[in-house]
Amino acid sequence: MEHIVTTDPETPHFTVPILYTQKLSVGYKTKQNVLELENDLDIKIYNGELVCLIGPNGCGKSTLMRTIAGLQKPLHGDTFISGVDVKKMKPHQYARLLSLVLTEKINVGAMTVTDIVSIGRYPYTNYFAKLETRDHELIERALDSVHLNEYKHRFFHELSDGEKQRVMIAKALAQDTPLILLDEPTAHLDLPNRVEIMNILKRLAKETNKAIFLSTHELDLALQTADTIWLMN
Repeated sequence: MEHIVTTDPETPHFTVPILYTQKLSVGYKTKQNVLELENDLDIKIYNGELVCLIGPNGCGKSTLMRTIAGLQKPLHGDTFISGVDVKKMKPHQYARLLSLVLTEKINVGAMTVTDIVSIGRYPYTNYFAKLETRDHELIERALDSVHLNEYKHRFFHELSDGEKQRVMIAKALAQDTPLILLDEPTAHLDLPNRVEIMNILKRLAKETNKAIFLSTHELDLALQTADTIWLMN
């Protein structure tokens, strides 16, 4: 994997990574052999940084992201978020350190935009999942960050694809984790929506000081918005 740094070299950088890996190898094991897609990766992501993972379809971008997120076991090596080994995280700890936005379209029935975004606060609620004042404040702030306050009472299934993607980003913001992972967040969107989503993510990384890591195959948009690009062969 190659690294391309697009940040202005005069911009101050953070010294302690929120995410780092040690000798990480990703791929798949079968009964016959091992398919290794990337090996011995020592990679880092810092707070306030937007990192884009670039590569052609089928090169293993989703596999790497799923492995980093702990959804798939690595072939070798370790991943740490806020200094905690992903393999040793308990569910409530995981949900407070990492939020995920995946490409799969979801069928949520008759849920409103606010209902969806509120799910991001559940890792912080009690057994009865009751939302407190601070939870509502963070939900409102997340909706405002992606310009969806006027849509908060709309049903999710009534929205356009671009609006739905912004709802999922708002849910990740409401979850208030230091690291957000997005797998192809601009997939299935037209050009204006792709540009808008990437600009929103770039702004949010700076304003919220969260580390945002996303995969994409659109090099032109990544070059315009990312602080760092990871290029998979």
